[in-house]
Amino acid sequence: MLLNLFNEMRAAKVPVSLREWLDLLQALKQRVVFADMDEFYYLARAILVKDERHYDKFDRAFSAYFNGLENLGEHLQALIPEEWLRKEFERSLSPEERAQIQTLGGLDKLIEAFKERLAEQKERHAGGNKWIGTGGTSPFGSGGFNPEGIRVGDAGKRQGKAVKVWDQRDYKNLDDQVELGTRNIKMALRRLRKFARQGAADELDIDGTIDHTARDAGLLNIQLRPERRNSVKLLLLFDIGGSMDAHVKTCEELFSACKTEFKHLEYYYFHNFVYESVWKNNLRRTSERTSTHDLLHKYGADYKVIFVGDAAMAPYEITHPGGSVEHWNEEAGAAWMQRFKEKFRKLIWINPYPKDTWHYTASTGLVRELIEDKMYPLTLAGLEEGMRYLSK
Repeated sequence: MLLNLFNEMRAAKVPVSLREWLDLLQALKQRVVFADMDEFYYLARAILVKDERHYDKFDRAFSAYFNGLENLGEHLQALIPEEWLRKEFERSLSPEERAQIQTLGGLDKLIEAFKERLAEQKERHAGGNKWIGTGGTSPFGSGGFNPEGIRVGDAGKRQGKAVKVWDQRDYKNLDDQVELGTRNIKMALRRLRKFARQGAADELDIDGTIDHTARDAGLLNIQLRPERRNSVKLLLLFDIGGSMDAHVKTCEELFSACKTEFKHLEYYYFHNFVYESVWKNNLRRTSERTSTHDLLHKYGADYKVIFVGDAAMAPYEITHPGGSVEHWNEEAGAAWMQRFKEKFRKLIWINPYPKDTWHYTASTGLVRELIEDKMYPLTLAGLEEGMRYLSK
């Protein structure tokens, strides 16, 4: 029966393997959960989903499968004779509940009154003591207070938690094709990590303390060590102004995430394409600039370089001297990009526009050619792919 759930997961692009599926079936066989939809949801998600960016896809697949079962249940219910349902209902009643129903004239009277009330009612009703609705004292409806009634639907407040937690879809922003927020960017940047212990020895070394204490016949010998930090060095260059104004918020989130994840981080700004100078303060971009030659000599080849920009400009801004729209550049932008490639071993370009739009501008094709097609979209999947390349 659960095979269709497996098919829904695969159709939704959730990377579920047969091994994980067998683990879920084994957990059900061992009754890790039993007769509780919420618990089954969390168990299935814990076993089948290994990366939280797939949570939203999992929720959609889960909902599609169980909504189908609900519809199937309605069809099956229509095929079950009323006598069977009546007998099953009577079997589940306690003596006290039977006595309460008798105060209304018996089960037959209660069902007959329900049918008449349903035929008379023309609209949704909440509260009150007659109509079928929610939150009232009528014998019919959902979430009410009458102890002798029939519950209809699930619209009212009940004594328990909602079952369809998957329909809330709290993880929509984790989809690997959506634009990023700071939290998701941090997740993606963690693909680019190489840890080393640097700085002052101010962190307790538990293993070292135990070892030295044992060597000293039980005399406490506390050992300290430097904190473990990400040793990757990163050089960020942001395109600023013009068409990039629409992406300021996303670039701010990227910058914030990088500052958190990387201890060795340097950043500069440029407009459209990199030429003979860059800057750090946009308010003083005309008076305080850094020579690109100096930048190339200042940072070692072990720095990872990331350009962030939409690569949308006139092609001559890349290919010709004097092509810059702001000043006269003695050398073409392509020459400066070539110098970056020669100096730094790993270089990529992050583009905030979707990948399927890149072919609309000739300049994007030129940039991709210059950097040997190491351009990635600013999505979780794109950023992770870029980090994976830089980490090789």
